[in-house]
Amino acid sequence: MNDKIIFHIDVNSAFLSWEAVHRLEQGDTFDIRTIPSAIGGDLSKRHGVILAKSHPAMAFGINTGEPVVHALKKCPSLYLVPPNHGLYEQYSKSLKDILNQYTPAIEPFSIDEAFLDMTGIPAAKDPLKLAEEIAKRVREELNFTVNIGISSNKLLAKMASDFEKPDKIHTLFPHEIEKKMWPLPLNELFFVGRSSARILRSLGLKTIGDIAATDPAIIKAHLGRKHGELIYAYARGIDTRAVESSPAANKGYGNSITLAADVTDMESAKEVLLSLSETVGTRLRKDNVRAACITVEMRDCDFNNSSHQETLLSPANTTDTIYQSACKLLKEAWKGAPLRLLGVRASKLKEEEDYTQLSLFDYQEDVKKEKLDKALDTIREKFGTDAVKRGTLLDKK
Repeated sequence: MNDKIIFHIDVNSAFLSWEAVHRLEQGDTFDIRTIPSAIGGDLSKRHGVILAKSHPAMAFGINTGEPVVHALKKCPSLYLVPPNHGLYEQYSKSLKDILNQYTPAIEPFSIDEAFLDMTGIPAAKDPLKLAEEIAKRVREELNFTVNIGISSNKLLAKMASDFEKPDKIHTLFPHEIEKKMWPLPLNELFFVGRSSARILRSLGLKTIGDIAATDPAIIKAHLGRKHGELIYAYARGIDTRAVESSPAANKGYGNSITLAADVTDMESAKEVLLSLSETVGTRLRKDNVRAACITVEMRDCDFNNSSHQETLLSPANTTDTIYQSACKLLKEAWKGAPLRLLGVRASKLKEEEDYTQLSLFDYQEDVKKEKLDKALDTIREKFGTDAVKRGTLLDKK
């Protein structure tokens, strides 16, 4: 048989899990996953948004994407940890190193998610057993857990991995759609955002199965031809996209984050951009390259994707330059729709020897910023996440 076998790997509470593992490795005596805790913001300034939360924090109604100040009202004792995307990149790479031992056909979906095409791999004849082996290795070798969804296409594999969590394995093959997927609320279908859900409910639809049973012409008439076709196909479990492996050559450095709750104000968005810019800048500096182009990527609550980019006057790798550019781009491009994903990407890379200065003043300022950033990189690498925090960038306009 040539049936496709696709895995979707999703790290459980990734940022918080990775922070917890790192702290335990550094000698901490308690696991922050066992207490009400969250990644994001600054406790002293009470600003920012929640990027990840522990299961005990969920009991207080704390949601990913909500303002820190709201979360603290729900749980005044919430243990807040500032984000460290450089650390998350390391753990993401460790996970990918394990996955690469099973198949070269890996498509990163985000820093904590990936699709694997296991078709034709002998062990995939028993996909559940293979998934159990991968999950066990991650748990024992890396000390965090993953959910694994198994199906014959990417959509169904991802839907399966979103079933009961954490540390679970689920299948959602075409013959299981009627029982496992169609009874779910329609807003749980991938690519059905807030606005689309509201429109579909106005038609009297409640479940994914209701969408699948509706005349596609009606769906297209209300959601638009392209989006309506996609939603109808997804409701019936149809997805022809292939798993696309990452290109070997690194043509750019980027990072993005999907928030469970939408970002609706500029200050919260800037907090996210700062963390992303820090990650991208750290990776550029580590590889001794600079970027001449900065791009901000957005996905709104209805899964509409957009991006905006600019070419810098001079190639840079400093967090400040990347962050200021990202904020400028977001202000120019954001039309106000609630955002569920933000990303920052640096491209048009230049090696150290290719760097050309714009002026003596700009060169001197760039050198100062780069020295500061490299010092911060070194301190964090040696002493951990909380050793030093950047507290000035968000005050800049």
